[in-house]
Amino acid sequence: MTKRIVILGSGESGVGAAILAKQKGFEVFVSDKGQVKEKYKTQLTEEKILFEEGKHTEALIFNADEVIKSPGIPDKVPLVAQLKARSIPVISEIEFAGRYTNAKKICITGSNGKTTTTLLTYHILKKAGYNVGLGGNVGTSFALQVARENFDYYVLELSSFQLDGMFDFKADISVLLNITPDHLDRYEYKFENYVASKFRIVQNQGPSEYFVYCADDVAIAEYMKSHTIGATLIPFSIKKNIIGDGAFLNEKQISLNYKSNQNPLIMTIEELALQGRHNVYNSMAASLTARIVDVRKEIIRESLQDFQNVEHRLEFVASINGIEFVNDSKATNVNSTWYALESMEKPIVWICGGQDKGNDYNELHDLVKQRVKAIICLGKDNKKIIAAFKDVVEIIVETDSAQEAVAASYKIGKKGDVVLLSPACASFDIFQNYEDRGMQFKAAVRSL
Repeated sequence: MTKRIVILGSGESGVGAAILAKQKGFEVFVSDKGQVKEKYKTQLTEEKILFEEGKHTEALIFNADEVIKSPGIPDKVPLVAQLKARSIPVISEIEFAGRYTNAKKICITGSNGKTTTTLLTYHILKKAGYNVGLGGNVGTSFALQVARENFDYYVLELSSFQLDGMFDFKADISVLLNITPDHLDRYEYKFENYVASKFRIVQNQGPSEYFVYCADDVAIAEYMKSHTIGATLIPFSIKKNIIGDGAFLNEKQISLNYKSNQNPLIMTIEELALQGRHNVYNSMAASLTARIVDVRKEIIRESLQDFQNVEHRLEFVASINGIEFVNDSKATNVNSTWYALESMEKPIVWICGGQDKGNDYNELHDLVKQRVKAIICLGKDNKKIIAAFKDVVEIIVETDSAQEAVAASYKIGKKGDVVLLSPACASFDIFQNYEDRGMQFKAAVRSL
């Protein structure tokens, strides 16, 4: 009898999983509580895959042998809880697609920097001439690529939500950049639950697989004290020298060692295309990963010098009358914003706010005190931000559109200042997503 697979959510990952499942001979049904985008409707119709929108029909879902869930749907929604109560396995698209490829899988996670590191790793492998795909939380659906392409390598950006739905999947190389409080609303507001979720990246790994990790991260170090990691460990650090395989920073020089103790790759941080302390970490992680799959050191060096960063991540927009505008809309948590504030050399007019995810603004206090001259709130409810910084920053303005926020920041800013959109919050109170927020910000800057 044909196995029935039901897919909850009709976004990039859901439709990709549906197409792969159909190709593998399953009976497939896609259900979305919202509306299915036209682009995905067309794909599903072309593939003759049945779908529904605007509802979840339980009778068509509870007869599934297995359910593939969009990472955006929390585990605690009643439908998912009911599926689990019926012992129907609920997995992620990554888990499903991983069953059907023998390609080497490089999997990258972390609270911050994972998109940049994923794109940088992909850039290095592509430049080295590798037959490589890009997927997960970025690019095209991993499942769709498994269905239609024939890559030898995949570089996958994985969020904790994707990792939560992964069980038998095994990364050939797992990369963990950092762990700081984020999405705690999905983890019962317990940081240790979120840490455990991130460490699912190493599950099923043994000595022939690799774990590339930040040796400076407190949460990572704490977890590793009490848990055994089966993979071969490859650490990186900017605070201490690493003996053996790994990467470290000495003065302003990065040393990259992998099976080449006599002849490490050495670069100065000034040579890196990506500037800022957090990007030293990202560059180290991507380079070590590339060395493990035998990319030549010269190619890594060139790639680190000519890489172009992702949109909405510390993206320079314009300089108007000596005021710089920087779009960091992708900073949807406090730690991401900490990095952004820390990397600015000029006085900052900081645009922040949006949908709060259980944020603790205390860790920003010192930086804000030293560097921020004014705060522009961009959100429906700004009480928490105002309460956190009213004694630290003299000027706090409330706005409820990108245009208004940009106009206010331009009025306050002086020549030599930088206006930084780095919200530390999700965007869904006013905008469709962080990209929409970044686009509206850029459009408002350009219309000044």
